[in-house]
Amino acid sequence: MQLKESTKIALKVSLVLSVMIFLVMVYIHTITHESVWISLSILLLFSISSFLVLRLYIEHYIYDRIRIIYKIIHDYKVGKESKTTQEKKMIGSIESVHQEVLDWSMDYEKEISQLKAMEKYRKEYIGNISHELKTPLFSILGYVSTLADGGLDDPDINQKYLEKSEKNINRLISIVNELDEINQLESGEIKLEKTVFNLKELFDDAIESLEYRANKKNIKIYYGKKYEQSIHVFADRNQIQKLIINLMVNAIKYGFSNTGKVKISFFDMDDKILVEITDNGPGISKDDLGRIFERFYRTDKARNREQGGSGLGLAIVKHIVEAHKQTISTRSTIGIGTTFGFTLEKAK
Repeated sequence: MQLKESTKIALKVSLVLSVMIFLVMVYIHTITHESVWISLSILLLFSISSFLVLRLYIEHYIYDRIRIIYKIIHDYKVGKESKTTQEKKMIGSIESVHQEVLDWSMDYEKEISQLKAMEKYRKEYIGNISHELKTPLFSILGYVSTLADGGLDDPDINQKYLEKSEKNINRLISIVNELDEINQLESGEIKLEKTVFNLKELFDDAIESLEYRANKKNIKIYYGKKYEQSIHVFADRNQIQKLIINLMVNAIKYGFSNTGKVKISFFDMDDKILVEITDNGPGISKDDLGRIFERFYRTDKARNREQGGSGLGLAIVKHIVEAHKQTISTRSTIGIGTTFGFTLEKAK
């Protein structure tokens, strides 16, 4: 507030008090018959002193502290924290307001940061999904255009282009189906059908189904040690099978040809089973490690797109684990390899 406003307030209050004192003194004068000049002098002295005291109090006790609060808000807006001695001496209700302003400022900053992060993720996500859909669509358009321009009658290219078109169409269908599955997992539309089953047996089946893919790159898949034939868990068998296939395909896809290895390990965690799938691939950098479960996020975009896939495999893995109310974690070292670990409820 300005000095003029504080003067007005002090003047009004002192006038009200002076009128009240004047009336009291008039009443006393009619009773005691004291000198009018003495009464007026006392009244004038009281009016001036009350005005000065009130003005000083308003300016130096109330307004100065209100200015501090406004200064705190201003400092937080420009990104610096006020730490003056005067602020540290604030007590009582002003100190409480001070703390509330600080709390509000911190919450406000966190909210802004979260909104900025969400906006950045939204832009990246839209860009990624646009690229993932655009690539096969343009490929299909090119193949179909060539066939329509006379290539259909050319036996050297018609069959090949039709097969390539079919491959890209299947890729589009896969992306749409996987996006739909993630949305259903997020919204809880997919109800888990939990049963007791042998996890070791499920891994044996997965290894057998991926044998051709692994042999093609001469990658070895093996268990960390000899396990019993029965490791029973309580979960949705179909969803866990999908999870295992996605993680193992991921390990094979990015593993080194001829020297690649994929190790499967089980650990008894009382009421849970910890499963780890470890590869000796190129590893994942720390900057990328926290984002690998995002939809369409790729650590090496050019190389990964050449490898194929929708970029949704790890996102599906994460949602399957979370749907089971379990945890998944990743550790990785560049040049050494990556380990994905997830827990499942042990069968009782």
